Amino acid sequence: MKLTPVLVGALAFAALINSASAETLTIATVNNGDMIRMQKLTDDFTKANPDIQLEWVTMEENQLRQKVTTDIATKGGQYDIVTIGTYEVPIWAKQGWLLSLDDLGADYDVNDLLPPIRAGLSLDGKLYAAPFYGESSMVMYRKDLMEKAGLTMPDAPTWDFIADAARKMTDRANDINGICLRGKAGWGENMAFLTAMSNSFGARWFDEQWHPQFDQPEWKDTLQFYVDLMKDAGPAGASSNGFNENLALFQSGKCGMWIDATVAASFVTNPTDSTVADKVGFALAPDKGLGKRSNWLWAWSLGIPASSTKADAAKKFVAWATSKHYIDLVASKEGWANVPPGTRASLYANPEYQKAAPFAKMTLDSINSADPTNPTVKPVPYVGVQFVAIPEFQGIGTTVGQLFSAALAGQSSVDDALKQAQDVTTREMTKAGYIK
Repeated sequence: MKLTPVLVGALAFAALINSASAETLTIATVNNGDMIRMQKLTDDFTKANPDIQLEWVTMEENQLRQKVTTDIATKGGQYDIVTIGTYEVPIWAKQGWLLSLDDLGADYDVNDLLPPIRAGLSLDGKLYAAPFYGESSMVMYRKDLMEKAGLTMPDAPTWDFIADAARKMTDRANDINGICLRGKAGWGENMAFLTAMSNSFGARWFDEQWHPQFDQPEWKDTLQFYVDLMKDAGPAGASSNGFNENLALFQSGKCGMWIDATVAASFVTNPTDSTVADKVGFALAPDKGLGKRSNWLWAWSLGIPASSTKADAAKKFVAWATSKHYIDLVASKEGWANVPPGTRASLYANPEYQKAAPFAKMTLDSINSADPTNPTVKPVPYVGVQFVAIPEFQGIGTTVGQLFSAALAGQSSVDDALKQAQDVTTREMTKAGYIK
């Protein structure tokens, strides 16, 4: 067909009209590996939905939480889709800040979502965010260094074993730290780890009358154990290290052990990125023999702010990114070991995944054993394993995280950090009306 000037003009005009009618979704997300991978695979979505364009705003964890919380609380409407966690979803849903996601399509198979993950993202039986990946926490360790230290990692280790092994595996001359743990301040950074750890030591944030418990011996035991262990066997500058920093240290061979999110398992065993990929073993998060392990429960999920004017298009994207189809897409491009874990029962029943992911069973066991409604040894008035599911926790948790990070850095003593944590938490909880 010969393209006349008139036809060329008509085609150009049609393209302009089509472009003008396309909706652009602004998506706020965290700079974790699985989300970066998702951005590279979105051609699959835009080809099927040419009328929808995507604009990404990618931030580190603490910054994402701050920006998204501010925008959604003020109904700013800056984002059409937000990456949020298990802490925010029920609280924000109750405030009317999130749209319900009960209509993601007949083929979405919401009943395939793992029950603990789905429950954490629901309010009154309705789903308010779709899980992109789910996680608990576990021990990742160097089998070669463990053997060199003359030790054998149990499937269910104690904290005392972990501490002994970490000190024996430390080799400062060769830049090998026995253990890498989160130290970066933030309610979802060092306090996610330390709160889960404290549960296994018998500590709790609040008693049944909402009185803070940082003046109790269980918290002293937790924080002193952590600070001493990191001083003896942790990396320099640990108070600045969060998930991504410790991942880089472990992948480069500088950590004997790392206790963190189960989602990291595919990264530390990926030979493209990890220099120790063939040397990694896995174990359950440690305990102190009190009946609670130090594993948490979390999902990074996609939610739609109630302020979005593009709900239909946003739901299409959320359904795509958290679907079985997306898991199959990642498997075809990156291999089964690298699919987003922890969300769907069908994945853990898949023989191909079981074969490719030696960490699959440990991840599922860790997720299923976390109990947000009964997270501690002593009774508590709150829900949440590594957080307290009240709106005030975001601010209080970050302040306490700063105090504990300073203790790790040697800028204050453990006793001073705990006293300040007790004082500030008591003040904020009294102001909020929890303490009479």
